Amino acid sequence: MSDTLESDPPIVEGKPSPFAVPAGCFALSVREVQHYTDRLFRFRVSRPREFRFRSGEFVMIGLPNAEKPVFRAYSIASPAWDEELEFFSIKVPDGPLTEHLQKIREGDTILMRKKPTGTLVNDALEPGKRLWMFSTGTGIAPFASLIRDPETYDKFGTLILTHGCRLVDELKYGQDLVAALREDPLIGELVEGRLIHYPTVTREPFEHQGRITDLITSGKLFEDLGLSRMGPEDDRAMICGSMAMLKDTKELCLSHGLEEGANNKPAQFVVERAFVD
Repeated sequence: MSDTLESDPPIVEGKPSPFAVPAGCFALSVREVQHYTDRLFRFRVSRPREFRFRSGEFVMIGLPNAEKPVFRAYSIASPAWDEELEFFSIKVPDGPLTEHLQKIREGDTILMRKKPTGTLVNDALEPGKRLWMFSTGTGIAPFASLIRDPETYDKFGTLILTHGCRLVDELKYGQDLVAALREDPLIGELVEGRLIHYPTVTREPFEHQGRITDLITSGKLFEDLGLSRMGPEDDRAMICGSMAMLKDTKELCLSHGLEEGANNKPAQFVVERAFVD
């Protein structure tokens, strides 16, 4: 972990910013940026020594490029034990934040408010035999955190990570993540035989095709995996994606007998409602 940079001038696109770091924010240094497509990229930043969070939570991040910076909710994609913080983002040409965020480079400054929160955490679910992680697009980010956390494997027997995208190349973040995890010296043994990755696309030929909600409804998801349909006794679920996907997947969980939970009332499934534009 590293100290914050609040005493140093913030950097925007490689140049010192004339704007001060707002109160209540960490100023973090960008350590790595990787662009996957013209719509998706990930970045890693320094982590303040005093910052604590639960795997699956999100924070508000922004850039020091205005007197009153724009902040948006971003799930932390790295696990709670990581010495850096990782984020996975879309690129929106006219997005109030992402229009500028997509231009960050190593050494630039990211602003992060100090309080993490969120419902996609292990504490919000009762223990179960199977944990379904339903995601679309950058909604995979909180699950990237959770599947790298040993606590998740302590609480659930099998983890099923589904990731729906439009195009095949948009799956690469998740594919790289799972492949690296299987070889990881710290958690690789936990993952072996217990983490199932099910990527699917809607606009190109691929091994798995279709919206995840349609694949649940038709039963094809369960047939492809050789697993029984969801039920409240053995199954738990987390959902993160677009508004439409959240609504439809929540209804499917309810129709399978699962009850929605929360931090103060753990149950069988939870939904995240934080978005980026």
